[in-house]
Amino acid sequence: MGTLVTLHLPPGSPLAGQPWVITIASPGDPEDWEPVVCGPYERDHALALARAVVADDDLTAVVEPLLPLDGVAAINRAIEAARTPAEEDFPPQVVQKHPGAPPEPAEVRAGWRRIAAGILGV
Repeated sequence: MGTLVTLHLPPGSPLAGQPWVITIASPGDPEDWEPVVCGPYERDHALALARAVVADDDLTAVVEPLLPLDGVAAINRAIEAARTPAEEDFPPQVVQKHPGAPPEPAEVRAGWRRIAAGILGV
């Protein structure tokens, strides 16, 4: 079994509604092969897909939010916010809610439509 790494989000975090990406990599030497980055996905889809991929293989999957930022100023604001120490510390925790079976391709495509609508505000 591989390793799944993701953020522990506080309840109501706006990051939960962002698109999420999965990076699959070798758990050993980073020179083994290039990591595979896929997505965007809705958070629950990303977690279920990543868990299914690492379930029977010695891989590392990192599931993290993708921030659709619309320009240099927005990117710089995100960098500044990341550099600013957080007021609260959320220590790593074991995921209590395990995602179910991975979504079918049609469910993933429906998620993409919802993500696109959210990004574009339509």
